[in-house]
Amino acid sequence: MHDALERRLAELVGRPRALLFSTGYMANLGTLQALCDDATHVFQDRLNHASLLDGAKLSGARSRRFHHRDHDDLERLLARTPAKAAKLVVSDGVFSMDGDVANVGALADLSARHDAWLMIDDAHGLGVLGAHGDGCVGHAHDVERVPILVGTLGKALGTGGAFVAGSEALIEHLIQFARPYVYTTAQPPGVAAATLAALDILASEPERREHLRDAIGYFRHEAALLGLPLADSFTPIQPLMLAETGRVMRWAVELHDAGLAVGAIRPPTVPRGEARLRITLCAKHGREALDRLLESLSRLQREEAG
Repeated sequence: MHDALERRLAELVGRPRALLFSTGYMANLGTLQALCDDATHVFQDRLNHASLLDGAKLSGARSRRFHHRDHDDLERLLARTPAKAAKLVVSDGVFSMDGDVANVGALADLSARHDAWLMIDDAHGLGVLGAHGDGCVGHAHDVERVPILVGTLGKALGTGGAFVAGSEALIEHLIQFARPYVYTTAQPPGVAAATLAALDILASEPERREHLRDAIGYFRHEAALLGLPLADSFTPIQPLMLAETGRVMRWAVELHDAGLAVGAIRPPTVPRGEARLRITLCAKHGREALDRLLESLSRLQREEAG
């Protein structure tokens, strides 16, 4: 069952091989620990997921963080690195707290120009973005341009676990040296079977992605008419920027009491002054659910205005 799932995942993202991990956190830790040492220079987007930052730290690599989606800053850091040094550029595909998307093409071009590998964690893009739900990397960027691709199965696919996809050499190396792979029990076969079923749905029911795109567009349009301060995102992650922790918590409690599940995100997960409600849309949200949410948000905004 696991072997069948690895083959299907590799096919989905257009890579020769894929390797299953028990969680996305372990996939990132295992990959960075297996590929990097204290002679490796790792360059990470400042807003990368904690598992990527932790993986680089645990590997002992020389780690630098570039300004969010700032390719000039990344190029400056790469240019200062010795030409023959081992270099790895790492970025989220969809940034989990902001909902914006990395410019994978620009990152791939920069990495190639400076003889660096590129690793993309497409946890929130897989199943949602791409012509076939193959994410923001998938078939749009081959294994030469993006040698290391990570995806998780607990987001759009609704099961659990994660995978790393890439070349034969990469996967064989991870099998031998990625400690979170070698020394952790594999996911239950039933979970792998459920993910295979989810991949069948992903392939045969593209209308789910179309409905989700329509829901995102409708929600953003109506929120703009209400003057709600949404971040700039075309993905299912729709952050409502409320700035103050106390304000976020008050709104989150009110929404919960109204039967609406919305995440309250505040420091230290995001910087001070950037607390937000993390609204996450899915393919099952119809107009009625979206209107309920919009009505509640509008009411909270009116009440604050007095």
